[in-house]
Amino acid sequence: MAKDHDLFFVCSLIELISRTQKRKCSEVVQELGAECLRRVYRYADVLHCEPIAKIADELIEEAQILPGEYDNISRCRFLIPTYWDIGEVYARLIQDVCGEKDKIETLMEVYASWLSDDIQNFNSDLYFQPRDYLRECWREQRIL
Repeated sequence: MAKDHDLFFVCSLIELISRTQKRKCSEVVQELGAECLRRVYRYADVLHCEPIAKIADELIEEAQILPGEYDNISRCRFLIPTYWDIGEVYARLIQDVCGEKDKIETLMEVYASWLSDDIQNFNSDLYFQPRDYLRECWREQRIL
């Protein structure tokens, strides 16, 4: 499957905003909304030329994403994956389950799913699993 660098950028950006604002990724996706996510995806090739933290700050302000109390980073007992690492996990999963559907719709569906909460648990090894395994978990609607 071809790499989608723009999707990888969007997913990494979502993870960075989540960490910055201490909000679940599913909440960040919901607050950004489909229109904003489509715009970021469409212009990701240009936006990635700027520091990602700057783009995150601009989107936090634009969407008025308030700080929360979700903190999976401080609860992590092991090596904390980077937002790029987690962005790659989500981008691959979205690519693998998207099929002919719209990528942003699939992105929103994946982030709103039960699997997203499990990926965000950095004390598990789920985010280290091969992409085929995550795709099968998605299809079976359970951890295998």
